Amino acid sequence: MTNRVRRTMPILPISIVMQLTDLTARQIRYYEEHGLISPARTDGNKRMFSLNDVDVLLEIKDFLDQGLNIAGIKKMFELKNQPQNVMAEPKAISDDDLRRIFREEMMPGKPHDRHGLRQGDLSRFYH
Repeated sequence: MTNRVRRTMPILPISIVMQLTDLTARQIRYYEEHGLISPARTDGNKRMFSLNDVDVLLEIKDFLDQGLNIAGIKKMFELKNQPQNVMAEPKAISDDDLRRIFREEMMPGKPHDRHGLRQGDLSRFYH
């Protein structure tokens, strides 16, 4: 059994989670109502928490200590769970594209303007 699987197993009752996090049962239920945690339920409808749930509750507690409200905390979790912005990563350029761009820039009769649109593509060669 992997560590990831162990951390997701619902093994802790709310009383233990309260001791581990110093949160009240009402606070824990409130965060569940807002969809920040999703504890499993037993056949008797008791909440059972995983280690991941405890980590999330501790993270919520840290955000509260930093002065965030519930809306801010939700936004932080949305951003955390959102895939990385593709536009933020530099676009990889193939060797063929680089050669083509270089040929276009070096065409006879074309002014060599280093401030053109292509400067960012070729800037690694002008150090």
